[in-house]
Amino acid sequence: MSEVVATYLISDIAGDLEKKAEGIALGLTVGTWTDLPKLEQDQLKVHKGRVVRTEVQKGRQQDGSDNGVIEIAYPAANFSADLPAIITTVFGKLSLDGKIKLMDLEIRGSLRKSFPGPLYGIKGIRNSLQIEGRPLVMSIFKGVLGKDLSYMAAQLKEQALGGVDLVKDDEILFENDKTPFFKRIKEGKEVLRRVWEETGHRTLYAVNLTGKTFELRDKARKAAEAGADALLFNVFSYGLDVLQALREDDGINIPLMAHPAFSGAITSSAIYGVSNPLLLGKLTRIAGADLSLFPSPYGNVAIPREDALGIKAALTEQADEWKPSFPVPSAGIHPAMVPQLMHDFGIDSVINAGGGIHGHPDGAKGGGLAFRQAVDAVLKGVTLDEAAMEYGELKKALDLWGGAKAK
Repeated sequence: MSEVVATYLISDIAGDLEKKAEGIALGLTVGTWTDLPKLEQDQLKVHKGRVVRTEVQKGRQQDGSDNGVIEIAYPAANFSADLPAIITTVFGKLSLDGKIKLMDLEIRGSLRKSFPGPLYGIKGIRNSLQIEGRPLVMSIFKGVLGKDLSYMAAQLKEQALGGVDLVKDDEILFENDKTPFFKRIKEGKEVLRRVWEETGHRTLYAVNLTGKTFELRDKARKAAEAGADALLFNVFSYGLDVLQALREDDGINIPLMAHPAFSGAITSSAIYGVSNPLLLGKLTRIAGADLSLFPSPYGNVAIPREDALGIKAALTEQADEWKPSFPVPSAGIHPAMVPQLMHDFGIDSVINAGGGIHGHPDGAKGGGLAFRQAVDAVLKGVTLDEAAMEYGELKKALDLWGGAKAK
């Protein structure tokens, strides 16, 4: 049977939780049930929502009051096979109905085949870079607003020379006269080609795909034709369905990197909205992102550790229909955090840094080298302090940011 099972957290339990669940199941599907004639019940049975589970969690709120967990199954016969229809069905008007949060969606049956998942995924990205056995290291362009292409090119070169595997645009770098989108692609390719010839190290550059929604597919096709390595995309400013449209276009055959901008407006509340693992993990993956950025549990815009680990699990868990996506914990990351990052997110992750690269005393090249040295130290089973006795860049990073463990 094709259906979607939605899990909700209810934070204002009033009365019978089972009755509340039944009201939701009916209200979001056939509307009413017991008052219908038997003939109509038989006709509408295929459309009726079904309560799968209810559970009262005693004293789980901060004030000591109870939570309620409800699972409801919605038949696929009720909606078209697209994420906007599913989200509207399971959490459209319900999102306005008090303290209720959508925690998870389980897509069952043939409906799963309606969502493509990543084109490349973890294995495909690794194959592109010819890297196995370690996390990837990514950096971010910084301070490029108002600067020209030569400034960006110089910054890109330094990051690549530092051994960074991926470099992405800042998510707030939009189309502009000084660093136009297609010229960034052309210049970036030339810089990274020269670095590869000099060092043998391959770096991918993710250019920020922006503009009016109805122009994006054509722009992305032209970017792929121009040789872009990957596209950064502010998926929650545009919508998950737009991400899926990019993924399903055969002319856009390059990796898609999902940025979490605007997601905090949807996920941050403990009692409203959508959970981080669902939005930044499962839905982003099934819509087609090869890499998904999200706030780490450690930095200046940290999310709860259980949420970050939940995102990682949703991106990487086994699913026959969907390749795993790279989890990219971000924000406030510096080299001293590498052991904790690798412990929490494993080898199949991307370590992403902005200030932790550019703020290094030796510049972006030194910052990249420090991260690579920290990764190598963990893989060899030595402490960062021990490795710093051999690597000057790592020592300078630890002197600057300290060796304190992540929270």
